[in-house]
Amino acid sequence: MSKKIFGFLMWAFIASWCLGATAFAADEIKIGLMAPVTGAWASEGQDMVRVVELLADEINTAGGIDGVQVSIIVGDDGGTPKEAALAAQKLVTSGVSAVVGTYGSSVTEASQDIYDEAGVVQVATGSTSIRLTAKGLKRFFRTCPRDDEQGRVLAARVEGLGFKKVAMVHDNTSYSKGLADEAKDIFEHSNVGVVFFDAITPGDRDFNASLTKIKETNPEVIVFTGYYPEAALLLRQKFDMKWNVPMIGGDATNNTALVEIAGKEAASGYYFISPPALSDMTTDSAKKFMKTYSDKYGSLPSSVWSVLAGDAFLVIVEAIKIVGPDSSRIASYLTNDLDFQGLSGQISFNEIGDRLGEVYRLYQVDAEGRFLLR
Repeated sequence: MSKKIFGFLMWAFIASWCLGATAFAADEIKIGLMAPVTGAWASEGQDMVRVVELLADEINTAGGIDGVQVSIIVGDDGGTPKEAALAAQKLVTSGVSAVVGTYGSSVTEASQDIYDEAGVVQVATGSTSIRLTAKGLKRFFRTCPRDDEQGRVLAARVEGLGFKKVAMVHDNTSYSKGLADEAKDIFEHSNVGVVFFDAITPGDRDFNASLTKIKETNPEVIVFTGYYPEAALLLRQKFDMKWNVPMIGGDATNNTALVEIAGKEAASGYYFISPPALSDMTTDSAKKFMKTYSDKYGSLPSSVWSVLAGDAFLVIVEAIKIVGPDSSRIASYLTNDLDFQGLSGQISFNEIGDRLGEVYRLYQVDAEGRFLLR
């Protein structure tokens, strides 16, 4: 063997060894979790932390990833764009290989460029706004579907329920306005008429004036595309007005806190579309995790979004198992090779980071406050 060939083989061996050592030479593999642990969506964020940390505990108990323990670094985004930027900077400087989260589209949008410029993969969980993946960022993915698909399903469900006159209410956030626009465009090309289209202010507590204006248009249904705290107050105040017009919402209202805030009587009959709740997921991994979670916390997660955070964590772990913790390699694997059985079903991504496949279902709140598949 010539010295030149021998030298090349030695270089190749050392290079491959270094790549493997880079993957698992560290004492721990850091994965970030950006979530609204405080603020208006705190119940979502706290569930996200519980789900991801419970999954990480299971992996670590089983020996970690190739013997290396996984460490979850939590960044509280408070449910606001400003705090999201600070949380993203914290996670980037902590040396995470990838980040799970977050929940709100406008909150995620405030962090996207920070992660992208730092070369860190971000897998969002409840951020469905179309423009998040329209930017073409190579390290951004999401385990939730997007608003154009949700808008199509929402419009189809409204029409399928027989409603012909709808009042549409949004809250001007990226998610809510985007979903409202998508559904409105579909309604305008169907037999459904939009008799009201306006916004409320998220965080307000009194929507009686808005409800009075809506009532004057005599709609057959109210379509609300905002989040569960405001949906609950609309239901409560509509009930107190003794106005029993039906109401249907998007997936951001899938949270058991909606019933706690509105009360069972006011919430009864409320419709919403959403990816399936953990209790309605049929995969073996979902059933096993449901038991593990309920054994530890005495209940199931309050919404599907924390479960999709769990799926985001699991696909990151799957990528690290195959290619190591280098973020560019994780991104490449998620884009080109991932075909993973998650808690919510099969997960793979298209070239812009959107999850493939349809996952939306129609739910209705019953008299006991339970969310039932329709």
